[in-house]
Amino acid sequence: MSATDPARIAVVIPALNEERAIRAVVESVLAISPNVILIDDGSTDRTVECVADLPITLIRHATPLGKGQGLRDGFRKARALGFDAVIAMDGDGQHLAADIPRLLAAGQRYPEHIVIGARVRNRENQPPARRHANAVADWGISLACAMAVVDTQSGQRYYPLGALDLVDLAADDFVFEAALLIAAARDKNLGIVSVPIESRYQGEFRTSHFRPVRDVTRITLYTVGRILHYGHLVRSYRRVSSTPALVYDPPAEH
Repeated sequence: MSATDPARIAVVIPALNEERAIRAVVESVLAISPNVILIDDGSTDRTVECVADLPITLIRHATPLGKGQGLRDGFRKARALGFDAVIAMDGDGQHLAADIPRLLAAGQRYPEHIVIGARVRNRENQPPARRHANAVADWGISLACAMAVVDTQSGQRYYPLGALDLVDLAADDFVFEAALLIAAARDKNLGIVSVPIESRYQGEFRTSHFRPVRDVTRITLYTVGRILHYGHLVRSYRRVSSTPALVYDPPAEH
């Protein structure tokens, strides 16, 4: 079976204080794939208790270590369990398990690509500050990747085997997700394809752990460093400017 078969991929869910949504998220994923790895990042609420009776693999951090370490630990566990690909998604309910088959369809059509669930549908739902921060990050990370990328800040992604080999990147928290894209494109020669999904920022979600000023600053500093590391800035700029981002929109499964 291929690494896009739902039975052969692991779904990695980092979670910090997600008691309001985590059970529904995990149950919806289990209806599609039996392989859920939940990383509890030092939650102080009932996150773990809410899923205690569900058939999942649980990794617990005694104190919060950040999303990057959560993904890193989830990737390592997935490899240890024999999986060759990972779907990553957040635990707050903003990502839908119903989009997992669409990401897998894109992964099947475009092998050796990271697949991003790009929040381009109803983008007006995003808070203006977050939307602006995402646009800035998209531009810089695309330049660092030397390819145009849509929604570099989305946490719902399909990672093929080559990307899982990048767990030891020296980047933490939300910077880790940017580092994965850049290293995958530059060092692993992986492609990046985006699948349109809904922008969901309604009142049922807890306040985001992402801080636009702090985290965009960190991501920007890291990205600038990688741009300088790889060099050939003009060539990268021309490629990003002249070649549209790869977007694939498979139908939803019913």
